[in-house]
Amino acid sequence: MFVVQVDADKCEGCGECADNCPASVLEMVDGKANVVNGEDCLGCETCVSVCPSGAVTLQEA
Repeated sequence: MFVVQVDADKCEGCGECADNCPASVLEMVDGKANVVNGEDCLGCETCVSVCPSGAVTLQEA
């Protein structure tokens, strides 16, 4: 299992993480990325690699 977290203070609201996540784990809410289906995370780290501000982190639980 993987745990995705978004640092709202760092999130610039670009939506790249949500647009590129193959499991639809992230969505944009009020201009910020939010984890909505965390249990579906594949651990691919796409969200981490496309985030220009470093707001998204992924850890194995």
